[in-house]
Amino acid sequence: MIHPAPITLERNGIRLEPLSVEHHGALVEAAADGELYNLWFTSVPRAAETEAHIANALKGLQDGHMLPWVVREIATNTVVGSTRYHDIVAAIDRVEIGWTWYRASRQRTGLNTTCKLMLLEHAFESLGCKVVGLRTDNFNFRSQRAIEALGAKKDGVLRHHQARRDGSARDSVMYSIIASEWPDVKRHLELRLARHAGGEG
Repeated sequence: MIHPAPITLERNGIRLEPLSVEHHGALVEAAADGELYNLWFTSVPRAAETEAHIANALKGLQDGHMLPWVVREIATNTVVGSTRYHDIVAAIDRVEIGWTWYRASRQRTGLNTTCKLMLLEHAFESLGCKVVGLRTDNFNFRSQRAIEALGAKKDGVLRHHQARRDGSARDSVMYSIIASEWPDVKRHLELRLARHAGGEG
């Protein structure tokens, strides 16, 4: 596996661009769309937490176990969310995709499918990953449905696994896609995007 390095990815009018401190204001504005930070089971930062949120991501990049992006809608030049690779373990060809959130006004569109297709394609086809993991809070049922809709397989639940933003302990629902499953998952995601473009959902 080639160790992930900052890169810009673009598809279907969506650009994933490497996170920087210059994105602070745009991320504050994006999180305020729907006040996503009020969902206690998500990683969406409040305005006062955004600087530390970015610093944590950039430290993870520097330490070699994270690769963070902001999600930009090209037509409106608007930052609509954030995502990252995390828990990168190059020795076993593994990354996880997480810390993902989008403006409330852009949810239930083809945005998540587009972003996940770009991230998975880069992981499997450019970096040579053997597995891509995804995890979410056991109370984040929308996220669980979205991950399952990608075609990821549920690995199980890690009890009392990590701290939420409010300091409480969460159980993590773990999913993964292995390299041999990627061709079918890719075909599935491309079909979903085609149907969305055709107005079928």
